[in-house]
Amino acid sequence: MTKSIPYLFLFCLVIDACVSSSKNTTKDQLPAGINREISFDSILSNQQPGSIFELPQSQLGEIILSEGFYEGDFKSYCLQPGTPDPAALDAYQQAPLNAHRKEIVEAVLRNSLNRPDLPQRNIQLLLWSVVSGSDYTRLSPSVKSTARQLLTPKQVFALQGGMMGVVKTIAASLPETGLNPTFTSMRELFELGNSSYEAYESIAVLRQPSIKNKTNYKVDQWYKQDGGYYVRYFPNGYQRTKIQVYVPGGTLDADGRKSGSYVLFDPVTMMAIPANSNAQRLGIGAPIADVIRKVIQIQRAPASPKTPPPTNQNTNPKGIVLN
Repeated sequence: MTKSIPYLFLFCLVIDACVSSSKNTTKDQLPAGINREISFDSILSNQQPGSIFELPQSQLGEIILSEGFYEGDFKSYCLQPGTPDPAALDAYQQAPLNAHRKEIVEAVLRNSLNRPDLPQRNIQLLLWSVVSGSDYTRLSPSVKSTARQLLTPKQVFALQGGMMGVVKTIAASLPETGLNPTFTSMRELFELGNSSYEAYESIAVLRQPSIKNKTNYKVDQWYKQDGGYYVRYFPNGYQRTKIQVYVPGGTLDADGRKSGSYVLFDPVTMMAIPANSNAQRLGIGAPIADVIRKVIQIQRAPASPKTPPPTNQNTNPKGIVLN
């Protein structure tokens, strides 16, 4: 028994060290893709960022990057009704655009780049109606007009419910809309045909402090992209977001390319999401101010054709009569 005491004591020390190490890891560990050491403060502190809108763009509206430090103010849109307005201490990162009827949402944001004349409020109301699964036929004439200018007839037809006209029934059966009380309230408001933007905004954008649930994110954190450049987001309320981009020297070759291709930044396909709180998720649209940019036509490799699945020639081998 006496001989076993040192071993028992050593075992307790090992367990205690493991527990302490686990606690430290939980406290200090950052999510995947974020490096606490990424900081360009010493490099950029004395640099004035150039306008990102002075860079050329592709025919799709993607920004063709050059080496340097850039920023620009963009119109942004609430894509998660029922959450607090972004505040000063809300750290924002990016994530792939993800919303109910994503293809419609992306089309609205993408085509808004070429229609800076359209009222931002009408575009926001259209997006709220889409993400909440509201009845398109109940939209105001001005919002319907905005929809027709940003969407194809096929997309508008889909919002109307298609051949069956069952958009409300489908929306109510979807988990992300049917079980969300905020979306239910939004649909009821659209159903009533309320014309006050503030009425919709009071439901979608909570005027209360966000709940901070993580402490290991910095508000000015840079996020590295696949092309070797870095991005960070600074919302000013839900309707306006400043985006900064840094392309370090040596990232691109003498022709301004990487591995023979332009490095493209496409804000529309990404959304700004809160990294440390429950604040708004934001879709990115057109620049705040009207800009005229050089457009470079980029040749893209055609998508590889998908192999069709094998067909069963005899789909009803037993001759069953189907009603």
